[in-house]
Amino acid sequence: METITYEYENALYVNLTNRCDCSCVFCLRHNGHKGSIYADDLWLDHEPTREEALRDLLDRDLPSYRELVFCGFGEPTYRIDDILWLVDELKRTVPGLPPVRINTNGHANLLHGRDVCPDLKGRIDVLSISLNGSTPEEYLAVTQPRDGILAWKSMLDFTREAVKYVPTVMMTVVDKDKSPEEIQRCRELCESLGAHLRVRAYIPD
Repeated sequence: METITYEYENALYVNLTNRCDCSCVFCLRHNGHKGSIYADDLWLDHEPTREEALRDLLDRDLPSYRELVFCGFGEPTYRIDDILWLVDELKRTVPGLPPVRINTNGHANLLHGRDVCPDLKGRIDVLSISLNGSTPEEYLAVTQPRDGILAWKSMLDFTREAVKYVPTVMMTVVDKDKSPEEIQRCRELCESLGAHLRVRAYIPD
């Protein structure tokens, strides 16, 4: 049984893909995990179609959740067009739809070769973007993106653009091996882009 949607802390999470262009050092995927504290098995035998995902979502009592989060066990913006289609369908058919968030590494424009930020307007309420370092060197060491330094630049540019279209944009760092000084530098970088910093606790195996 594919895990397309799963619950955590009264939010509903949507798992559309296992594809990712990063290999973050703290990611549970490295250690043979198929899931996390959120759900036992998030590996997909096949990526659900947008129609399959919609059926799964409509089986849920969507207005009862505090938030709808596109996250999963991969980088959700690989499927940004499907996310936007799903949000449009849900807004059209579900009264009282909760706020919609995307958890992302911020590489959507790099992955798709176009600026997707204007498409988020009126659809996405919250963006959570993985920062993970205040310098390119730290970012590359922690995140290990496929596209190297280009991914760092793309993530910063994406954040700078996204704040024009999305009401709440936050960037996250995981507190593993981060000094207070490093976290402060991350905060300053984040605020220079118009976003807010959120420090996440490291989840050990």
